[in-house]
Amino acid sequence: MSDVITFGTDGWRAIIAEDFTFKNVERAVYAMGCYIRETYYRNTSAQPPILIGYDTRFMADRFAIHAAQVLMDMGIKVKVTSRDVPTPAIAWATQYEPTAGALQFTASHNPPEYCGLKYIPHFAGPATNDITNRIVSHLRDMPAGYEVPKREVEYFDPAPLYLAALEHMVDMKKIGASKLKVGYEALYSTSRDYLDKAIQDCGLPVTVLHNWRDPLFGGGMPEPKAKYLKDLMTTVKKDKLDVGLATDGDADRFSVIDEKGNFCSPNQLLCLLTRHLVKNRGMKGAIVRTVSTTHLLDRMAKKYNLELLETPVGFKYIGEIMRSHDVLIGGEESGGVSVKGHIPEKDGILANLLIVEMLAFEGKPLSAIWQDVLDEAGTNPVYLRDDLQLTHRTQKALMQRITEKPLTTLAGEKVVREGHKDGLKLYLDDESWLLIRPSGTEPLIRLYAEGAPAARMEKVMDDFKKQVDDILTEVDSVMDRADKPALNALM
Repeated sequence: MSDVITFGTDGWRAIIAEDFTFKNVERAVYAMGCYIRETYYRNTSAQPPILIGYDTRFMADRFAIHAAQVLMDMGIKVKVTSRDVPTPAIAWATQYEPTAGALQFTASHNPPEYCGLKYIPHFAGPATNDITNRIVSHLRDMPAGYEVPKREVEYFDPAPLYLAALEHMVDMKKIGASKLKVGYEALYSTSRDYLDKAIQDCGLPVTVLHNWRDPLFGGGMPEPKAKYLKDLMTTVKKDKLDVGLATDGDADRFSVIDEKGNFCSPNQLLCLLTRHLVKNRGMKGAIVRTVSTTHLLDRMAKKYNLELLETPVGFKYIGEIMRSHDVLIGGEESGGVSVKGHIPEKDGILANLLIVEMLAFEGKPLSAIWQDVLDEAGTNPVYLRDDLQLTHRTQKALMQRITEKPLTTLAGEKVVREGHKDGLKLYLDDESWLLIRPSGTEPLIRLYAEGAPAARMEKVMDDFKKQVDDILTEVDSVMDRADKPALNALM
């Protein structure tokens, strides 16, 4: 049954009662228990506890208790959070005192029918591939007929210590003196009573939306994209707020609405935070971004004389670098970010607080600060995103075809070089590029493009899709001749 338990860029996620069942959770947790015993309990008298948390999803708390009972039966000490908890809060707790890491039941920003499970090692960052591979190697180790004995579990609350830690990361007095008016869209997520409390404790009023648990997320999704933040946009404009803040379902990603009610993209926010940390906080260090994240950060690295490092998609790669390098900021275009002095895990609560701190330092509207960023960069690139719906088989055939026989032009412009760090990245120049990357969990090819002006990059994206259509016609013809019945079944 291990085939239904697959670890993507950030743990295992599946539909509740379909693949995410108590039996499959037992199997996954037992495998994690095996890893914990051989890593933290072997040849030592110290037996650090494993922390277990969960988000606001349906049955997530029940899955957490069930997992605790499995691990306790394996002789592993366990502490469970007393309520649903942000991923960055339980991640921070793993390194506050000796632990064997944490299990977090979350499907992040996925639809309500999903739940998920991720392992966070003791260093408070995402599990690296070598760790998840070792966990996967134990997926068949659970004894046949295994039954979990019921036990009482120990509870703990990571909130006070985590919130106290944030006070050392952000100038709370500066925020409190700013008189800013803040809006906060909780999206029924774990960040309620964390982000709003931190701002209120500074002495600022906060207009709060949807700060209660709803496993159906109000009929939407706990994803802080523009289409799910309409209420926040309206509130910011109606109440004349200075900024609107939001997190995703487990609070590791964030979004911001400016004073005009406009959505700020994660790429914009990464640039804003980078400038703030250097300009207002006087901080230095490398900038780490994923291969799909804006190259405006590259310009900023040159301007500030900072090292720029690129990783594959997935914060685990950023976190790994943050543990071995002097990193100022690490981030990805999907809204994850962490900064120097904090944990090597994305933290939407801290990121939002830093945006408020930036506004307090700058004393001007967010839209004006963004214009300052563009003026300093000397460019205003467009960033485009799209997905191609393909079967896994056709997806693989397409990637093989364009790797073996690369595209040489896009919209009449010569492709000057390629990148193969994650998928295929085609460069028209250092700051104009198109990335083709297969999804690790869905039958999709993800497309990203950036450059200026906008009309040029739209032509580049359209031409790429046209060339892909021609390639797929050729690929389908070959596959059809080779295995027509199988191909029809897949399509």
